[in-house]
Amino acid sequence: MKSFISNVEINSGEEVKAHYLREVIFNLIKSEHPAFNEDCYISLDELNHYRRLYLSSLIIKESGEIDALDKDVMEAIKNNSLLSENIEESIGVKQTFGQKLADKIASFGGSWTFIVIFFIFILLWMGTNIWILTKKSFDPFPFILLNLILSCLAAIQAPIIMMSQNRKEEKDRLRGENDYKINLKAELEIKLLSEKIDHLIVHQNKKLIEIQEIQADYLEDLMNEIKRK
Repeated sequence: MKSFISNVEINSGEEVKAHYLREVIFNLIKSEHPAFNEDCYISLDELNHYRRLYLSSLIIKESGEIDALDKDVMEAIKNNSLLSENIEESIGVKQTFGQKLADKIASFGGSWTFIVIFFIFILLWMGTNIWILTKKSFDPFPFILLNLILSCLAAIQAPIIMMSQNRKEEKDRLRGENDYKINLKAELEIKLLSEKIDHLIVHQNKKLIEIQEIQADYLEDLMNEIKRK
């Protein structure tokens, strides 16, 4: 048996009659091959190809156009590849030295280690100027130099923390995009699996009907043989 679309011989068990196709798939094939009718046969691979085309058309109808994320999903379905990826590793590869340094500084600046060290530094600074260097203190009360250092530190630390937050927002955005692609692929794969199950059910029903018809023929032959005897 040859495929109507490719005119290539179909392997045994992989032929699909057009009569058993869903209407949307049948119409999609007929739009490309006007002579296609319910008595024609196509291969299972060709059927899966048109199923994927139909899924693509569903995405276009829902979103108006296929954007980059949807294209990644459709390519993954076409190639049977995985979409999940390690976001932390993909982000880490793209980071510059300044971005990595900002993340480390922001991480250290928001820890108890930094708070304890800085608190000890302030106590040592104030103690040194009040008790140790009473007459020759380099920063007497009210510690103007210390206030200047603290102001400069706050002015530098704020943009560094903002840089780190921007990196975290980018990670969250990539995680969201990755989750969206995985969920969309899962939804489309479920639809495709449902189509395959429906095809198997119809195919099995067809075989069962054929078996029942053969059994009915056997019974009829037996009845005729009994009547003759």
